[in-house]
Amino acid sequence: MSTPSKTRRPRRPKIVLSSTRLAELEALSEGMMRRNPAMAEQLVEELARARIVAPSRLRSDVVDLGRKVTYRDETAGKDHTVTLVLPQEADISNGRISVMTPIGIALIGLAEDAVFHWETRDGHRRELKILKVFPLEREALQRA
Repeated sequence: MSTPSKTRRPRRPKIVLSSTRLAELEALSEGMMRRNPAMAEQLVEELARARIVAPSRLRSDVVDLGRKVTYRDETAGKDHTVTLVLPQEADISNGRISVMTPIGIALIGLAEDAVFHWETRDGHRRELKILKVFPLEREALQRA
C-alpha cells in the first residue's frame, strides 16, 4: 500500500521589517482592502510572518522602501534593478515599483541571497534571487 504524496510548498524566506515600516504597511493594506482585497490580503500575510526590529536595527542588506535592489529571475536568466516605493511614487519606466504590487510584496523585507518563488499576474511561477540591496544615500553616509 502506498501513501499519498504531498506536494510540498517551497519554504518562504525570512523577512525582516522595522516597526515603523510595519505600521505604514498595515495602514496601506487597510486602505487597499476595498480596491484590491487579494493584494491587500497578500501583504497582510507577509506582514504576519515578518520579524519586527527597531528601525536602527534594520540591516542595510534588507529590502525596504526607498532602497534599490537587484534581483535575478532565475527562470528567465535576467537581472533586474528596481527601487521599492510607496504606490504614489511608483514609476515603472524609471525602475520605481510600488510595494503594493505582487513583486513589491514579494521583495519587501528580504535580505541579500534570499531565494523566493513568485507568481506573476498571468499565473506563471518564477524563482527569484536577491543579488544586492543598496542602502539609501543617507544610510551610506551614516555608516561611513
